[in-house]
Amino acid sequence: MHQTNTIIINATEEAIFEAAANLERWPTFLPHYRYILYYQKGPFKNLVKMAARRGFIPISWVSEQIIDRERREIRFKHLRAWTKGMNVVWRFHRLPAGVKVEIIHDLHFRVPLLASLAERIIGGFFIGHVAAQTLHHMKAFVEKK
Repeated sequence: MHQTNTIIINATEEAIFEAAANLERWPTFLPHYRYILYYQKGPFKNLVKMAARRGFIPISWVSEQIIDRERREIRFKHLRAWTKGMNVVWRFHRLPAGVKVEIIHDLHFRVPLLASLAERIIGGFFIGHVAAQTLHHMKAFVEKK
């Protein structure tokens, strides 16, 4: 499964990067996020339980977060739940119109026979929707600062 969500944000790359990297603040401006629980916290690497909702459906997963300021990327590896093994990368590209922010999700399903069904449900219904909401609310938050 490969899922990419993209948005253009009219703010500095630094402001967007820092808002995206600071998971602790996500539930304060991303209304679909229920909570972020830190198991380990550091300046470049975190182990977190993330909990959001897709409409009325609660979802949660455990991720390792890597904040790579040198490459200007934020990477996640899902360690538990239905998306175990999924790699997520946030990328930031300056454009004349603003900063293009991409969230890229890649997952090889553990049961290949169910991959096409799982891709539609997990990828399209859950991941695509939650990532779109995250970018939409991130844009609103960072642009009003």
